[in-house]
Amino acid sequence: MEHYLMIARSVTFAQRMQRALARHGIRSRIFRAPRDLTDRGCAYAVRIAEGDLPAALTALHREGLDPVQIFLSQRGFYQEVAT
Repeated sequence: MEHYLMIARSVTFAQRMQRALARHGIRSRIFRAPRDLTDRGCAYAVRIAEGDLPAALTALHREGLDPVQIFLSQRGFYQEVAT
């Protein structure tokens, strides 16, 4: 299943992102970002469904919670997405 990972700069920032997404009806999950995706030692990722990206970006931007990076996961491989 394809999904997006939005990289947050800290666990607190990821939690804020998750709450903002929930307020807009978007389901998400927080976990540690895979090491090969970021040079930040303790980065966290917020996972959302593929179809939710446009609404998620709009919701996060409105609340001043823009992700550091965004990756599309397809068949176990990650590709960075320009926003």
